[in-house]
Amino acid sequence: MNPATPQPPPYVPGHDLLAGRTAVITAAAGAGIGGATARRFLQEGARVVLGDAHARRVEESTAALAGEFGADRVAGLPCDVTDEEQVTALFDLAEERHGRLDILVNNAGLGGTADLVEMTDDQWGRVLDVTLNGTFRCTRAALRRMKATGEGGVIVNNASVLGWRAQRGQAHYAAAKAGVMALTRCAALEAAAYGVRINAVAPSLALHPHLVKVTTPELLAELTGKEAYGRHAEPWEVANVIVFLAGDYASYMTGETVSVSSQHA
Repeated sequence: MNPATPQPPPYVPGHDLLAGRTAVITAAAGAGIGGATARRFLQEGARVVLGDAHARRVEESTAALAGEFGADRVAGLPCDVTDEEQVTALFDLAEERHGRLDILVNNAGLGGTADLVEMTDDQWGRVLDVTLNGTFRCTRAALRRMKATGEGGVIVNNASVLGWRAQRGQAHYAAAKAGVMALTRCAALEAAAYGVRINAVAPSLALHPHLVKVTTPELLAELTGKEAYGRHAEPWEVANVIVFLAGDYASYMTGETVSVSSQHA
């Protein structure tokens, strides 16, 4: 008899851990970690500004969340993190709507699968520009504002266990995520002087519709088989750790990358 399919635990209710704070979250309009983080932050009392490269999804997600949590707590703007003007506009919106910026979640990233000998410069460059350079652009924009106000702040970056581990066909993505980890460490040292904490999460396998589209069933089964619980993480389980890093319970942590994984190989 086959064992039952492993199920995730019950969803954890909010406890106002981020009450009154304003957060910008990139790539936040989809069904993955960014969208789960936006919802989780709102449930924890934050005001949220959603950025995403897909204009229609931004509009739909903003409207849906505003209807549920209140239009005064949710705003959204199309934002391609490879475009400096769009990045600036996203942070300007946060300050215009709420007068301040307390938290940035750098979730925007781009994957793909290609063996290195067949990988084009464009494939390599596009993944690095969205995943690593985009994190740099948004971090720089946030830090400039946080430093100017002198009121501190928090940045949480989305890295990946592939920043530590190897997987065939993922040289560009792994290099970008390892770069996000290094950026997290170095930026944290600089930002500590003006009261800003910078940490990262490194998920292994958090399944969402886009990942299913770009990953073969065979690879998903292989990756799932490496997880100790016999299942993938739900995006909200990663979002829970992002909430922890963004909140006061992580007050002494900076420059760290927290693995959100049950992977044992």
